[in-house]
Amino acid sequence: MIYLDNAATTKMLEGAVDVYAKYACQSFFNPSAGYNKAINIAKDLERVRNIILNKLGAKGDVIFTSGATESNNLAIFGSKRNGKWEYVFSEGEHPSVYNVAKELESQGFIVHFIGLRKDGQIDYEQLESVLNEKTRLISTMHVSNETGAINDLHLIDKIRQKKCPKALLHIDGVQAFCKLEYNITDYNIDLYTISGHKFCGPKGVGALFVKNISSLKNTVFGGGQEGGYRSGTENVPAIMAMGYAIEHYNTKENYSKVESLKEAFLAEIRKEDKIDTIEGDSPYIVGLNLKGVNGETIMRALQDEDILVGIGSACSTKKAGNRVLNSIGYNLNEIKSHIRISFIADLTIDEAKFAGKKIVEIYNRIWENVK
Repeated sequence: MIYLDNAATTKMLEGAVDVYAKYACQSFFNPSAGYNKAINIAKDLERVRNIILNKLGAKGDVIFTSGATESNNLAIFGSKRNGKWEYVFSEGEHPSVYNVAKELESQGFIVHFIGLRKDGQIDYEQLESVLNEKTRLISTMHVSNETGAINDLHLIDKIRQKKCPKALLHIDGVQAFCKLEYNITDYNIDLYTISGHKFCGPKGVGALFVKNISSLKNTVFGGGQEGGYRSGTENVPAIMAMGYAIEHYNTKENYSKVESLKEAFLAEIRKEDKIDTIEGDSPYIVGLNLKGVNGETIMRALQDEDILVGIGSACSTKKAGNRVLNSIGYNLNEIKSHIRISFIADLTIDEAKFAGKKIVEIYNRIWENVK
């Protein structure tokens, strides 16, 4: 199998599976219990918090969650305050941010949606035009899960400092964490979301970085775990496996390998001039526009060849259209002709080339039947 939908999820590292099994079957104690074995588990969780902080290059708090959706909800709803505050989001956000924004709007808050440029980044001029002293929160992606576009976080912070220095900045870092080298302190980020299964850790676990914990309110009530900000017994096996994955994901080496994979793949794709590409700044994600052919048809034909690709965010594939692609100027027919390719470093150059050749071959075969 050649798996090219790594933006949807990644295969767990074997070592992470072993760590998961250890904490599920041997060191299975509840970290909130009072005996020594449980206290040691609580210490292990603190170690993973520090692993995340070190990877982010930041000081602050880490709240463990069930994944990016919960982290994004906590960041946004936990930042919400009564009064005439305004909230700012981009049109390119994942549903776990965009739909929270729509919920805020339905509750009567003033919500601004910033459009996207043709390169997939947010419209920085429009962002500056809507910010003011009543802005409570700015929330946007680090890397687009649809196009691979990387937003300029330095510029976003610069605009914020100019127009609303007291506003919080939340970044959905799901497609950036472990994949890009950066230090979030450089961007003055207040809240940052990560998800374990995007960098070869387990599903069902993630975290929210919080620079100043007093800026957040809890949204889940119960036993007071995670400092009271996320009640519920921690998913220890998944957290520990996520920590292992972070420690063993070689960001610099993997980035270089994925760049080579992308270029080898695109060298084959570019042999067919009817296929257009969407190439963001991240090498991990590339979009293909297969003119005149339905992307889902291509996806299913590739599946028969044991090559798996995506047709966009896995959280949106059952919905008509694509809000993100529409925001960068794609019409409905172009959106229907779109597939998303997303790489991981354990793919080989030969596999990348083979996949590219197969996409061109299958596209031309179908094209001959529909033209």
